[in-house]
Amino acid sequence: MAAGAVILPYRDKLPRIAPDAFIAPGAVVIGDVEIGPGSSVWFGCVIRGDMQPIRIGARTNVQDGTVIHVASADGPTHIGDDVTIGHMALIHACTLADRSFVGMKACVMDRAVVESRAMVAAGALLTPGKRVPAGQLWAGSPARFVRALTDEEHAHHRKLAEGYVALGVEYRANVVLDAGTAL
Repeated sequence: MAAGAVILPYRDKLPRIAPDAFIAPGAVVIGDVEIGPGSSVWFGCVIRGDMQPIRIGARTNVQDGTVIHVASADGPTHIGDDVTIGHMALIHACTLADRSFVGMKACVMDRAVVESRAMVAAGALLTPGKRVPAGQLWAGSPARFVRALTDEEHAHHRKLAEGYVALGVEYRANVVLDAGTAL
């Protein structure tokens, strides 16, 4: 599950990680965090549930270098099932619904909502309180509506999420931490 990762309690809250989730060596998970079955958290990620909870559903992939955090007063982070979060994204005190997609280096800010099957493009800045409706693509800084996603794009996102579940299983079985010690 988490050999080589840093899993830390905070204020007597220890992260709860499904036994079949993959947490890469070098990832850091702190405090009131829940990670669902089949999910994966990749190298260099920081998931810090110190002031509010972070909930990550099943089969969600959090790719390398991503930071997920919360806001102090009223800002938990909720991430649904089958979500893809691209490399080096910043996810802060927001909601990512089931099957949503956040591109590489995108930033999703406080109280923003990305609805089911919606996409925030790579490099986009989704400002506080914005809502990306289901099935839409938003891009830019600040992010704005671009167009509806196609059926082909939805199928690609589904295959990508499924591929990360399989990759997490493979890493759990094959990653060697030191002289012959597998995860």
